[in-house]
Amino acid sequence: MGKKGKKEKKGRGAEKTAAKMEKKVSKRSRKEEEDLEALIAHFQTLDAKKTQIVETPCSPPSPRLNASLSVHPEKDELILFGGEYFNGQKTFLYNELYIYNIRKDTWTKVEIPNPPPRRCAHQAVVVPQGGGQLWIFGGEFASPDGEQFYHYKDLWVLHLATKTWEQVRSPGGPSGRSGHRMVAWKRQLILFGGFHESTRDYIYYNDVYTFDLDTFTWSKLSPSGTGPTPRSGCQMSVTPQGGIVIYGGYSKQRVKKDVDKGTQHSDMFLLKSEEGREGRWVWTRINPSGTKPTPRSGFSIAVAPNHQTLLFGGVCDEEKEESLEGDFFNDLYFYDAIKNRWFAGQLKGPKSEKRKRRRGPKAEPEGADKQDSGEACAHAPLEVVREVVAEDGTVVTIKQVIATPGSSTQPQSDEDDSPEEAGGPWVEPRPRSNAMLAVKHSRLYLYGGMFEAGDRQVTLSDLYCLDLHKMDQWTVLVEADPETQEWLEETDSEEDSDAGEGAEGGEDEDDQDDDEDSSEEDGGERSRI
Repeated sequence: MGKKGKKEKKGRGAEKTAAKMEKKVSKRSRKEEEDLEALIAHFQTLDAKKTQIVETPCSPPSPRLNASLSVHPEKDELILFGGEYFNGQKTFLYNELYIYNIRKDTWTKVEIPNPPPRRCAHQAVVVPQGGGQLWIFGGEFASPDGEQFYHYKDLWVLHLATKTWEQVRSPGGPSGRSGHRMVAWKRQLILFGGFHESTRDYIYYNDVYTFDLDTFTWSKLSPSGTGPTPRSGCQMSVTPQGGIVIYGGYSKQRVKKDVDKGTQHSDMFLLKSEEGREGRWVWTRINPSGTKPTPRSGFSIAVAPNHQTLLFGGVCDEEKEESLEGDFFNDLYFYDAIKNRWFAGQLKGPKSEKRKRRRGPKAEPEGADKQDSGEACAHAPLEVVREVVAEDGTVVTIKQVIATPGSSTQPQSDEDDSPEEAGGPWVEPRPRSNAMLAVKHSRLYLYGGMFEAGDRQVTLSDLYCLDLHKMDQWTVLVEADPETQEWLEETDSEEDSDAGEGAEGGEDEDDQDDDEDSSEEDGGERSRI
């Protein structure tokens, strides 16, 4: 009894501390955000010039991360909105809308009057009402000098049937934030966590809000029990039983003046609505069995068949003085809420395709089999063993098998006569964080994201597909060579700075305006949202 009371008292103390910090951050950042509102208004003026819906067939979108990739509820389409791109000197923010037609394998850029302002690290949720609606909340915008950040607290809906944007104004909603998570639950949107950052201060959240899709009203929940500590970038998914699971995430705290320490959370919680008690929710900490993901941040999630939650990639950071160094991942994990169990996603490999190639002529494959061409390499995979200290103080030993260039991580079948006859090298997306995931017809689609090569941040624009029923091999739908990406060295020269304008390859001239929204890189930490 004494321990429980002490724990509850400690929880209330943490809430008070968070409330004080939020007030402090709000006061200091109010002036910054007022300055940025004028710049955002400028871009909205440019958007207001577009008065008609224009749909233009186009090449695949330019590289980006922290965008949203959503599935149309009625059509075989994926919807890409927003995101950011860093070229070494500037970060470009987007409010573009792209539609990917799955059956035709084509992209269309859709310009709709009065769209939401440019942003990244927002959340997008699709619901089937009214022919399909795409709801977007929050996200962030950066000042041209990269010293200030504006965190949105606006709510928008894209009516997919009529292709119209609408801003929904309702009081009592969450404060401005980025890196939060949002899901559709029954006829509500439920939002958790995120962070707000100004020049000198930051705060991470663990609050929970619901938005009623019938009454268009916000409500703040006060769940009982001990819930997650404040964080952003976590997994948030609805279970088949009607609960909501929160896993992992990232947060940082100040250890001393100008020194911050980041935490990659690996705990897991269940948020449930109490039966027979409308509006009453309770937190429960859960400890799944099975093969859990190794500590990481910047991972991506999607809902797989059978209501399993799929987790892809991410980065495990090693913090050094004045910098972050990360090990990036391209592995898959599934969480089964019914069994409360994690398991690793293992690919079987294209065995039937190997036999077909051996019997048929050695012609260049087309379409989905194109990535199987070429000779397999006999290099052995590299095994890396390292230790990571988890948030509870325990030491976790991570064993990672890294395929050397051109190597195959798939065991060779006894039927294979030679590496050449067995087909090409094992095809898989390169390790990355902050990618976009979506599942349609039991197929997983992976777009973009980023990884780091020394001081260089490489933003991706490739598109992969994986059949989650077969789990045999990744298919490359859009290839992209990261070596060809523009990278500008950081400079104070006005001449070099001007050369960085228009770095958005393939964008309209209007989007390459000299006032393009951009920011300096923030030490890599902002990519961990």
